[in-house]
Amino acid sequence: MGQAGSPLSQAAPVLKRAALWLVFLAPFFYLTYGGANWLASQRAHVPNIAFGWESAIPFLAWTIIPYWSINLFYALCLFINTTPREVDMLARRYLTIQIIAIGCFLAFPLEATFVRPATSGLPGFMFAVLGGFDKPFNQAPSLHVALLVVIWDHLRGRLPRRARFLWHFWCFLIGVSVLTTWQHHVMDLPTGMLLGLFAAWLFPRDAASPLANFAWSGDPKSRRLGICYLCGAVAFLGLAALCTPLSPAALLLLWPAVALAIVAVGYCGAGPKIFLKRAVGRAALASRWLLAPYRLAATINVWLWTRKMPASVVIADGVHLGRFPRRHEADRFATVIDITGEFQRPSGTLARWCSFPALDLTGLATSQARAAATLIEAVRHEGPVLVCCALGFQRSASVIASWLVISRRCENSAEALQLIERAGRRVHLPAESIHAVTESLQ
Repeated sequence: MGQAGSPLSQAAPVLKRAALWLVFLAPFFYLTYGGANWLASQRAHVPNIAFGWESAIPFLAWTIIPYWSINLFYALCLFINTTPREVDMLARRYLTIQIIAIGCFLAFPLEATFVRPATSGLPGFMFAVLGGFDKPFNQAPSLHVALLVVIWDHLRGRLPRRARFLWHFWCFLIGVSVLTTWQHHVMDLPTGMLLGLFAAWLFPRDAASPLANFAWSGDPKSRRLGICYLCGAVAFLGLAALCTPLSPAALLLLWPAVALAIVAVGYCGAGPKIFLKRAVGRAALASRWLLAPYRLAATINVWLWTRKMPASVVIADGVHLGRFPRRHEADRFATVIDITGEFQRPSGTLARWCSFPALDLTGLATSQARAAATLIEAVRHEGPVLVCCALGFQRSASVIASWLVISRRCENSAEALQLIERAGRRVHLPAESIHAVTESLQ
């Protein structure tokens, strides 16, 4: 009998939860996967999406070993956790991937066209077992690759540093094996990666789901922006559907479609939680990759608007207002107060970074404005401070103006905005919006 507080007693809830999830997930996986295969086999015609050059991909029989190994890691990862919550997080990622992938297989079944050569020995046996239940219809997104993304992410932070390179290499072999075993076509891989990243984003490791406590925004402007982004997502989705028969590469348009749909959800009510950005300015890996198309567009927008402007201007008492800085620009300051959700702290910057994530073109929550304005006054004695957003026109200007009024450097919001503009920064922010914030903070 393990004593209370012993490693065995502490591990027992985790092991029990993992076993219960595995008892559910394993049959669910094979039943739904096999069912989708069977339904596709009943169709008179199942299309195929592949590049002509894929016939040059070599068949490497031995790679069936890393291919099969994902089954072991699938189960093992459920038991490699420290709390039942971590088990639930991983299991929900698995379940999300399974449900979405099976939905795609049912709605848009695709057929692999490869005819494998005969194999013998251990690889031959493993291919024979695989062929017993895995028919060539469940293609894009690759369920194998989607699960690999989640499994790789789950173990990479739990392994000793010396073992990580080996883990990354083995995961690389698993990913490549879906091609070299002739199980999948090329475009199944990026679509599978997209699905895996979405599951990791939906159930992050160190935070609640960004869709938890979702409530429709009461701000008409925010809802309008959400609708605009949703229309963009639908447009990319439509282009993918129209162009994929012409070129399999059109499936890559699903990436910006998913990114814009997530941003739309943020404006409609989820808020800046969609970016999974921490107080130190770094975002979760899934968010960085999943929302990369949106961040790329935002980066281009910053350059177009600010390329002929100074990166920042001094407002008062060592406090600067500016656009989102590059690394060398951030290192000029002791503290950077970042009001963006979409950008993350430049790697290697030496400045202390304090993030208050907010959506672009929307007002800050009162609690955020209060905390940011208070922080400016607290840290400005330690060295120069940069308050930034994407362009330095709205979110960061709102915080600076609030600080000026609250610290009695300006009498009212209109005077604060005039001071900012005299310093050489354009402000695209109505004085009444600043007045509303400052009145609530005083």
